[in-house]
Amino acid sequence: MGSALSSPERAVDYVPQTVTRAVKLLVAGNFGVGKTTFVGSVSEIRPLRTEETITEASVGVDDMAGLPGKTTTTVAMDFGRITLNPRLALYLFGTPGQRRFVPMWEDLAVGALGALVLVDTRRLDKADEALSVLEERGVSYAVAVNQFEGAVRYPLDEVRDALDLDADTPLLSLDARDRTTCVQSLITLVEYLLAPRESD
Repeated sequence: MGSALSSPERAVDYVPQTVTRAVKLLVAGNFGVGKTTFVGSVSEIRPLRTEETITEASVGVDDMAGLPGKTTTTVAMDFGRITLNPRLALYLFGTPGQRRFVPMWEDLAVGALGALVLVDTRRLDKADEALSVLEERGVSYAVAVNQFEGAVRYPLDEVRDALDLDADTPLLSLDARDRTTCVQSLITLVEYLLAPRESD
């Protein structure tokens, strides 16, 4: 699956003819966790973004604590595509992070094989909401800690405990600005989602 790592160019407009399988994945997480940046980092096509400037109307509605430089927010979704190997294309749908957009998360989850949930250790308690929404809808997921500059870097086993993740839920670390770590996280997620599961 590693062919995507060696091709940082984004000249591909159409899915290669070798692709025989397409998969829909969500990129989920709370407000300001880096979903738009992630999709932009990995997409081989120009990503679709639905960002709007944050206005005074969001005061008291959106929790801006810990996000002093954030000036825009996704109001519908982000969309991108990556050909993970010659036969497999991933369609990425980044969800909006605010609770008031939960109905849109539900619509975006239809037909999704699974989700990559981004978390921020500075606001780890905010991750519970996104995880709960996915669990309630039976969407399998992996979790990735987006390592923000200046944030404390906790051991992943401590993050797993704090989020109360199942032992088999993939948990990894990435930088949403770095294509290599982002693609590796998608490889991990897809391998997890496509692995045969023991029946209960």
